[in-house]
Amino acid sequence: MRHSFKLAAAVGAVALAASACGTASTESAGGSNLKDLPVQSKITVPADAANPAGDGKATCPAGTTIAYIGAETGPNAQLGINIYNGVQQAITAHNKANPKCQVTFKKFDTEGDPNKATGPVTQATNEKAIIGVVGLPFSGESQATGNIFEQAGLVHITPSATNPGLTKNGWTTFFRALGNDNVQGPAVKSLADKLGAKSVYVVQDDSDYGIGLSETAQKALGDEVAGTDKVTTGQKDFSAVVSKIMNAKPDAVFYSGYYAEGAPLDQQLVSKGYKGTFIGPDGVKDDQFIKLAGSSSSNAYFTCPCLPGDLIPDFEKDYKAQFKAEPGTYSVEAYDAATVLLSGIDAGNTTRAKLKDYVKNYDGQGLSKKLKWDATGELAETPVFGYKVQDGKIVSVGSIG
Repeated sequence: MRHSFKLAAAVGAVALAASACGTASTESAGGSNLKDLPVQSKITVPADAANPAGDGKATCPAGTTIAYIGAETGPNAQLGINIYNGVQQAITAHNKANPKCQVTFKKFDTEGDPNKATGPVTQATNEKAIIGVVGLPFSGESQATGNIFEQAGLVHITPSATNPGLTKNGWTTFFRALGNDNVQGPAVKSLADKLGAKSVYVVQDDSDYGIGLSETAQKALGDEVAGTDKVTTGQKDFSAVVSKIMNAKPDAVFYSGYYAEGAPLDQQLVSKGYKGTFIGPDGVKDDQFIKLAGSSSSNAYFTCPCLPGDLIPDFEKDYKAQFKAEPGTYSVEAYDAATVLLSGIDAGNTTRAKLKDYVKNYDGQGLSKKLKWDATGELAETPVFGYKVQDGKIVSVGSIG
């Protein structure tokens, strides 16, 4: 594993290739000509990125288990599916290469609901064979269950929960495999600036994630905030907020929440004649957004502290072979998180206490970034990428912060 890989090198490796539509512009509701950012053509993976297969010589007790805890069903289930597929991909590669260490994989469904997450987490922590967890995907459920993990001494690495407050609880078992919203919020402004948007209307949902990200995005946008409004989880009719946005005539709308509400909001905006750009964060960046929003999704860009897995040929090929789908949002980050746990098991850390200490002191290169945590469970290296909808697919426009 390389120990000197820096963010600057990672950013330098993700060169952008101009697409045929790179010079197009869109007339926004605010009257500005917004740019159409060129598509990223490839990702260069560091040669020393950790491989979950290891050296093939690992031994471990029968029944040694890694778990995924998070949404398998519910309105935002696809983000969870992307994650546990990434975990499964890593475990499959490991077990194929290590006949004397067959790690079991168990999944526990929270539906992404903080009020329902405590049950599955309690069940998982009571199963002593489970020594490491990838999850939980969402900030609200992570906040609701962190103390349960802590009391059980069970290490868990989230590949997607971004609320900054999660690492301020004093937990020793919580680690975040991506940048938090203190990183993603300013990236919203970076993306808006790249697009040429001079005014951005901010809409937030009522989740811990949406509220926290809205705050950091507004702080970064400053005087560029054209207005703000709030919606609720499960809301279907956005006519009131759409009316406010249309009156404000912003160049862009930033929706701080998840795709289940983001998609109909964008669809209703477009149906009322909105011509600006719709910007969503990682919680909106999913093919389900396109499915739900239909043709209206063509105006959408996204921010995400996640790597475009479809631009890593070997990873994409293996993922598609196993799951008959393209890698989704946070599939790579989940794969990296699982790889850290698997490497710890391979090194003989087969108790909860030992595996937690292994993760705490881990220092290695993954597919997505260098993984080395501070005392709170935050990473030093936290790249953010931009994405857009083009021809009915989500494609990367490269590093934006």
